[in-house]
Amino acid sequence: MTTVSTRHERIQGDGVFLHVEISGEGPPVILLHGFPENCHVWRFQIEPLVAAGFSVWAPNLRGYPPSDVPSRREDYHLRHLVKDVALIVKATGYPRAVVAGHDWGGVIAWTFAGAYPELLDRLIILNAPHMQVYAEKALRTSQAVRSLYAAFFQLPLLPERLLAARRFLVVRQMFKTMPYRKPAFDDEEIDDFVHTLSQPGALKAALDYYRINARPGAMALARHAKTDAPVLVIWGEKDPSLGSFLLEGLQRFAPRIRIQLLRDAGHWAPNEAPAEVNRLLLKFLSEARRRSAPA
Repeated sequence: MTTVSTRHERIQGDGVFLHVEISGEGPPVILLHGFPENCHVWRFQIEPLVAAGFSVWAPNLRGYPPSDVPSRREDYHLRHLVKDVALIVKATGYPRAVVAGHDWGGVIAWTFAGAYPELLDRLIILNAPHMQVYAEKALRTSQAVRSLYAAFFQLPLLPERLLAARRFLVVRQMFKTMPYRKPAFDDEEIDDFVHTLSQPGALKAALDYYRINARPGAMALARHAKTDAPVLVIWGEKDPSLGSFLLEGLQRFAPRIRIQLLRDAGHWAPNEAPAEVNRLLLKFLSEARRRSAPA
């Protein structure tokens, strides 16, 4: 865990309150976690970003306590998820923010970049596809097999029962076995993630991200997302769930893109290869032409 001072705030999102952990002072960097984690997945990135002069805003996404857990599946539609990010940007007091996302947080970040260009400074994506490329590759590559878990998550009740069984054994094993570089997470960190998912309604909420956004038209915002902002994509090549062929053609959606492959890291690159990830993040952010002053 980091040694920097962190304050905890509840920030108004799109009809929900979000728990956000804020560290440092300066231009904001918003860090969006994925499934099945929480904001503490960024533990290696926070201190270097603060030392470089940024404030770090790390929310638990809606459905991940202590953020609110709406009960309706529709409340996890991407249009609500990206508006949550927009409202966090506005809460920073700065006109724009750097937004970084991993896994589901990356899908949200890509979509936010297209939906709210006026609020985005720079975009950072870690092992998360642009959904138009994903749609093009899903049935023509090994991604069809890699994504079978997402199809399983569409079933009612059974995924919740399987994932929660025996004190969330499947989830615990996921964090132990899926990383290419092991161990990426210690038992205390895994317990923290499981504690979040074990709160009332949280596991269903995490799965509802997959369910509501698999409906026809739900991914339209994500598939059409384009940005003229500078974009850095960091990709652990040994990701078992997302193939690196999903990087092909990203220039169509982000002409100012830079792609950095980590050949000896997997899905959780920020945790498996923190030194490499932090070096790339700080280099990318140091190249910003200027920082916006608070509004």
